[in-house]
This record gives sequence, structure tokens and C-alpha cells, in this order.
Amino acid sequence: PHRGHVHLITQVLEESESIFAELGFSVAEGPQIETDFHNFEALAMPADHPARDEQDTFYVSDDVVLRTHTSPVQIRTMKRQPPPIKIVAPGQVYRRDDDPTHSPMFTQIEGLLVDEGVRLSDLKGVLLHYVRTFFAMDLALRFRSSYFPFVEPGCEVDMECSFCRGKDESCRVCKGTGWVEIGGAGMVDPDVFAHCGVDSEKYTGFAFGMGIERMAMLRHGVNDIKFYYEGDLRFLEQF
Repeated sequence: PHRGHVHLITQVLEESESIFAELGFSVAEGPQIETDFHNFEALAMPADHPARDEQDTFYVSDDVVLRTHTSPVQIRTMKRQPPPIKIVAPGQVYRRDDDPTHSPMFTQIEGLLVDEGVRLSDLKGVLLHYVRTFFAMDLALRFRSSYFPFVEPGCEVDMECSFCRGKDESCRVCKGTGWVEIGGAGMVDPDVFAHCGVDSEKYTGFAFGMGIERMAMLRHGVNDIKFYYEGDLRFLEQF
């Protein structure tokens, strides 16, 4: 009989978890249907915050949503246990997006490290280890200053293009720039610590997040996110 195998997204997710586990991160999980407090309020996004307009959220009721990121797992973890905290939070998230590179449902993995003396350089070291292990290449990484409500400072994370290594101006993946955006990151904002009862005078921390579909696209050259969900065996059997 024909034998099945693990879906590509599950393969990439489990591999990502194992890479972060090498650095001592444990896996934490939470509900996909979340309260407004855990999804927005505790992440320094009150009701009138402009960042909420950018989320395009699926609301179940006035104060219950389909989570727009796995950051609520970080909030639940910080409220449940004192530092040191070192977790990754994988899972499905939901946003009103629908085009070749976005889906209304997609898979995300976020990380959180809270301890004494945590610095931005520690964040870069963790992400460098992940990228170089995942792509099995000695790729460079850069941070670009950016705004996220729950981190300060915040940054977009770019990696050196794994297809052309910045040497092909006609590369369709990096569009000739030599760099590809893989996610967002930054140092945890003290306001977030305040919502979770963590002493920001004693502890610092960093957080990061990236899309698993995007990482699979960049490694395997998949050019349409819908291929992952259509169930077409001609696609799935390649992996």
C-alpha cells in the first residue's frame, strides 16, 4: 500500500524546534482562540492602539479572537513562571491575508528568553545559529530598525539570500538585493513585563518570531503558500 509521510510544514516546524532545543529552549503551547488581554492588551496594544488596525483580526466576540501571533503563549508563560524563561512557541495563527505569499491561516514559531543580563547580541547569536543550521550554510544576518509595540528596540531580521548569496542581480528570491526578510525581533518592552509581573529593573529579555511557511519557501523554492494546503500529492510527495 502507498505510505504517507510527514507534511513539509510539520517537517520544518519540528526541525526548527530541535535547532532551538540545542540552545536550551523548551516548547510552550497555548490556545488558538485567545482573549483580547493575552493577544493585545498585555503586549502593549490597548484598545485604541494603531497597531491593532494592522492585524486584520478574526474576532469571535468583542474580547475573544483567533490569535494573530503566538505571542500570547509568551504572556501566559511569564505570568505562570518566574524567570529565567527560555521557550519557543510554535503553532497556527490567523490574519485576514490572502495572496501568493500570505494565507488567512499560517504557522509561526516565536521565541522568548528572559533572564538577568540578556542583550541584543544574545538574540543575534541565537538567530545566527538557527539560520546557519537550518540552511546548512554560513549565511550572514542583519538587523534593521523597525517598530513593534511589544519590543524596544525592535528590528526586522534579514538573512543573506541562500539562493544567490547576493551575487545575482536577477535573483527572484531577494530581487537582487542579496537579503531576504525572515521575521521580526527585539528586546521585550518593560510595559509587557509590567503586565506579567516581571521586574524590568532586574530582568531583560528578547523575543523573535518567524513564519514556518516562509522558511520552507526559502529553503525549498516554493513560490505559492497555497501549495502547502491544497493537498496535491504531486507537490507533497516531493518532500
